[in-house]
Amino acid sequence: MAKQKEEKTNVMRILEQKGIPFTPHTYPHEEGVAVDGASVARSLGQDPECVFKTLVVRGASKAIYVFDIPVEDTLDLKKAAKAVGEKSIAMLHQKELLPLTGYVHGGCSPVGMKKQYPTVFHETAEIIDTIMVSAGKIGYQVQLNPADLINLVGGTIADVTVG
Repeated sequence: MAKQKEEKTNVMRILEQKGIPFTPHTYPHEEGVAVDGASVARSLGQDPECVFKTLVVRGASKAIYVFDIPVEDTLDLKKAAKAVGEKSIAMLHQKELLPLTGYVHGGCSPVGMKKQYPTVFHETAEIIDTIMVSAGKIGYQVQLNPADLINLVGGTIADVTVG
């Protein structure tokens, strides 16, 4: 019986192209159904503090921003707006996500968006050994060094969560 070929996402291809080491992970899911990040972390046996979700927002200026925060945390819109120098921000409507980023809800990655938007990582990204983010497709994650990821996307660090 032939060995099943590991599917590669664009995120994985970009990381390979840039010479950034990563570990791919897959998790079970229903086709087209987004899974919450805490469930993903549990199914992969990962600490939810090291598994980050990618959120896309629009500022009062109409500019688009990306925030990566631990899956069990909630984005603080006031702190996030301050971090990017906006008066206010609002979550992007789900229908706008694919046209602007190239990704669907539940499979959004900070790597490989159609355009590189200003990206802010929660401050804990600086103190964890590895970070796991979506590989750009529901059911796929990549685990890598947080500094490599932050450098790749030109990200910044800030306290942007509630609490």
